[in-house]
Formats: sequence, C-alpha cells, structure tokens
Amino acid sequence: MEQQNKNFKIVANKKTRSILPNMFTLVGVCIGLTSIKFAFDGSFGFAVLAILVAGIIDGLDGRIARLIKGTSEVGKELDSLTDVISFGVAPAFIMYFWSLNNLGRVGWLVCLIYVICVALRLARFNVTSNTNAKWKDNFFEGVPSPAGGILVLFPLIYSFSEFQFFSIENKYLVPGFFILTSILLISKIPTYSFKKIVVPRRLTIFLLFTLILFFGLLLIYTYNVIVISTLIYLLLIPISFFHFRKLSKKFSHVSQDGEDQEDVL
Repeated sequence: MEQQNKNFKIVANKKTRSILPNMFTLVGVCIGLTSIKFAFDGSFGFAVLAILVAGIIDGLDGRIARLIKGTSEVGKELDSLTDVISFGVAPAFIMYFWSLNNLGRVGWLVCLIYVICVALRLARFNVTSNTNAKWKDNFFEGVPSPAGGILVLFPLIYSFSEFQFFSIENKYLVPGFFILTSILLISKIPTYSFKKIVVPRRLTIFLLFTLILFFGLLLIYTYNVIVISTLIYLLLIPISFFHFRKLSKKFSHVSQDGEDQEDVL
C-alpha cells in the first residue's frame, strides 16, 4: 500500500503532468511543419487542413495543461516557439509556393516581414501575459498568431471555397493580406481571447449542440466554414476594441474610487 501511494505521488508530480500538454504541443508543430511538405508537393488543400489541425491542437494544449495543473515555464516557451513555426514560418512558405514566388524578391520580403511580426508578437505576449489585470485576460493585445496564420492563408482558403464574392486574381491581394495581418499582429488593438467564457448551466446543452453543429459543418463544408468564420472574426475586432475601451474606463473609475477612499482613511 505504501509503495502504491509512492507511485501515485510520482504520477501526480507537476513535472510529470506537464509531459502530456507538451506532447500535444510537439505533435502540433510536427503537423505545422508537414503543411510545408504538402505545399511543396502542390497539395495546398492538405496544407491548409494541416494548419487548421495545428491551430486546434494549439488551443487544446494550454487548456489541458491548466485542467491537469501541468503548466510550466518550459511549456509556455515551447508553445511560443512552436507557434512561430506553425503559424509564422509554415503559412509563409505555403503562400510563397502558391502565389508570392511570382513576385520574386518582393514576395520573399513580404514573407520575412510576416514571420518577424509573428515572432515579435509572441515575444511581447510572453513578457506581458503575467503583468496584466485579471479582466484583461479576456483580451489579446493584437491578433494572436494562430488567427494570423489563418488570415494570411485566407486568399488560398477562399479559392477552395464555393464563394465568388470577389476575384483573387489580383497580384496585390496576397501581399496585402500579409501586410495587413503583420500590422494586426504587432498592433495593440485588443481582440477577444475567448479564454474565460462563462456559460450558464442552463445553456450548456445549447452550447454543446452548437459546437457539434459547427464541427459537423466544418467536416462537410470545410473551406466555406473557414471563410465565414474568418470574416466573423474580422468583424469582431472593432467590437472587441470598443468593448475593451468600455471596460477600461469602468475599471479605471473603480481603481480611482478605491484610491480616494484610501486617502480619506
């Protein structure tokens, strides 16, 4: 019995618990790197799907780490490093093979600018993530790197969809998306993080049904759903900006009132 308890303690050790989320992270980066191989072979549809899967894994590894209390500094740094590869380097190579190589050196320069912005965005996140007020955890500063990866791939994803709202033949469209996404990545525009969404118990069934419906549609109409989801995300950016400003004013007044009370006391 004593030996069993000792073994349980080993399994329950924090370092051991951090192995599972770190394995998820490493699987994600392997899939992200595989997307480059798909693009090199001309299988751009599979390349997009690989980035999408890497994004889903990136959203799960942190939640798994927090759920099993396996968070660690190594995991945090590893996650940022793999994000640079999966959502910076890989999308840049995919779009270079698909379109930007036609622009020669300019196309390669656009790729470099984007990857640098992804790296700067993640470096800033690592420095500031533990210094913000609790209510700011609901927001990112700038667009997160997984969303940036999908945004730069948008022209390619759109070409696979059934939508024909506009033509993607314009040679300036892809570089334009790269520059716009690069600016959004390093900007200080607040965007929703969706980290701490509290769902009332009475709406749990509705949420579960919505998620099943979403992933069902994603499996059937993959590229159409990604296009619509990307457009919705872009529309949410100005909403999150004004929401952040409203909350910032609210909490600044609360802190000022608290300071005034301390002065009176």
